[in-house]
Amino acid sequence: MSDNEQHPRRARDLGIVVGALPTGRHNAFTDVPGVRVGHTTIVDAPRLHTGVTAIVPDALGPDRRSLPCGLFVGNGFGKLVGATQVAELGAIETPILLTATLSAFRAADALVTHVLASPGHEETRTLNPVVGETNDGRLSDIRARPIAESHVLAALDGATADLPEEGCVGAGTGTVALGFKGGIGTSSRVVGGWTVGTLVQSNFSGTLIVRGVPIPADAVDEPTTSAGEPDGNSCMIVVATDAPLDARQLGRVARRAVFAMARVGSDFAGGSGDYALAFSTPGAPSSGTTPGTPARRVDDHDLDPVFAATMDAVEEALLNSLLTATTTVGHRGTAAAVPHDLVLRRLRAAGVLPQPSAGTPAS
Repeated sequence: MSDNEQHPRRARDLGIVVGALPTGRHNAFTDVPGVRVGHTTIVDAPRLHTGVTAIVPDALGPDRRSLPCGLFVGNGFGKLVGATQVAELGAIETPILLTATLSAFRAADALVTHVLASPGHEETRTLNPVVGETNDGRLSDIRARPIAESHVLAALDGATADLPEEGCVGAGTGTVALGFKGGIGTSSRVVGGWTVGTLVQSNFSGTLIVRGVPIPADAVDEPTTSAGEPDGNSCMIVVATDAPLDARQLGRVARRAVFAMARVGSDFAGGSGDYALAFSTPGAPSSGTTPGTPARRVDDHDLDPVFAATMDAVEEALLNSLLTATTTVGHRGTAAAVPHDLVLRRLRAAGVLPQPSAGTPAS
């Protein structure tokens, strides 16, 4: 089956499993209680391939104006709106949006409109919208800045707790990663009674590595092409957890999220904007705890399992972002989907996956 004919499939659908920790119900960001994801996708081929992805923590509302959040900047060549206040105060006050670089500012304005119209914000005079971005200028006419307020509001209003769409959707519609078509990916892990959910917008350079096996882009028949040098080599990673962590600890979690990019082959180029945000949502009170009483903060020496869960989930989310993407002919070039059959052949040759039994399809 050629890459143009293959169907989007998640890593686990192909037998590719990262780590030994169990996943949540959907193996997705939305397995964390009280978080939702929505997308608005804009395609007018070949000129436009872009969109918005909204991450909505339900705990933000009239009774709770902020959630603890940590930020780690792997490389700061990016336009993460609201970053300085997150770093200073260790909190988010709004949902988190992801979009294209030159549309980040319009998205931020629309996010302010959305929050100011929400119950409890009738007298709000200051607000810190958080909007991440990557540059989709190879596949989309980024200078057109097509993201309008209606697109942002649709992503926010349409956010659900279901399994989010992955690949060429929302903020991942026009992204390119590791020499292939990138996109949105998600995964989760359950550890210590808590859930760690991750969502990524992959758009960075390097050589794809799957379970330790290199999958170079020049091994495909129709490699990704572009007019001139690619624009940007960025990645946005968002981590949510119901583990009771403070902002300092969440910063440590965010750091591990960026570290996980190395597992899939990032070269951490100097022109890359690699950011991770990690926030904590209120979890259910533990046994014997009075309802309404905040859960006791996790001790630092108990964080290693959360770190492991984060790195495994980010690695799998990044793989899902590529494996669910489809070949896209865009504004200034073409991004080829990573061929599933090539990945499986190489993993089997390396002994990472077993050879298919007689009568079983190879992919």
